[in-house]
Amino acid sequence: MTPVLEVMNLNKTFANFRLKNVTFSLNQGCITGFIGTNGSGKTTTIKAILGLILKDSGSIKFLGKDMAKNERKAKDRIGFVFDEGYFYEEMTLKEMKSVIAPAYSGWDETVFLNYIKSFGLKLNQKIATLSKGMRMKYAVALALSHHADLLIMDEPTSGLDPLIRSELMDILLDFMKEDGKSVFFSTHITSDLDKIADMLILIDDGKILFNEEKDTLLETHARVKGDNRLITDETRRLFLTLHQSPYGFEGIARDKTNVCRLIPDAWIEKPAIEDIMLAYIGGGKNAD
Repeated sequence: MTPVLEVMNLNKTFANFRLKNVTFSLNQGCITGFIGTNGSGKTTTIKAILGLILKDSGSIKFLGKDMAKNERKAKDRIGFVFDEGYFYEEMTLKEMKSVIAPAYSGWDETVFLNYIKSFGLKLNQKIATLSKGMRMKYAVALALSHHADLLIMDEPTSGLDPLIRSELMDILLDFMKEDGKSVFFSTHITSDLDKIADMLILIDDGKILFNEEKDTLLETHARVKGDNRLITDETRRLFLTLHQSPYGFEGIARDKTNVCRLIPDAWIEKPAIEDIMLAYIGGGKNAD
């Protein structure tokens, strides 16, 4: 697969937080979920990619070219949606669009108006009157109206109800039907990614813990339950997290094949993305 974005050894230090050699790449034609708890480094990484904060070191390439040296051309082909507001509250949707549209050489007014219509938005409405869900839809309309190749979204579903979140997932799937498109979707609500993600990148405390295909992660990891007699020094090593009580054990294991071989009497279930994320973040914190 062709990488659309390549991040190599990205470092950024603040008073109480640091990105530590963050390295990953995004493939064309993929929706990549960027997961982690609040404060793990997702937004800092995205702001560094977009040049909204200055990195201390590292390189960022978009379609093989250095972002810092080709920032204008690169951003012309990137759409972005942030959880935090970046609109002028007293402007109407039409007025705000008139501020943003000139920044993009590929702005397509017809596409924009089609999104406005399909999202049920009104151009003469003031941004201050929009609900959080409508703000998100408006931000998506702006991000997708200049034929972007990469859509970067930072916590777009935070605070939204399940129906609006589901609608956003459908919008992203429609966007991906066009060849060469990619999405980088940052979220701590991992259930949003069950339906749409191809790849998952986990960041915690400023470090990348894994960068894997979603289906591979779900197939190789397992939620395991059973009698405490099944836990030995050998089987304990299979678990990322293991919780034991007088009634038995439950844990997340990273090697389903060996679990089936070494603990054939255990109850094995497919984990959720959130199970795997929390297991890696809390890895080693086994309770007896």
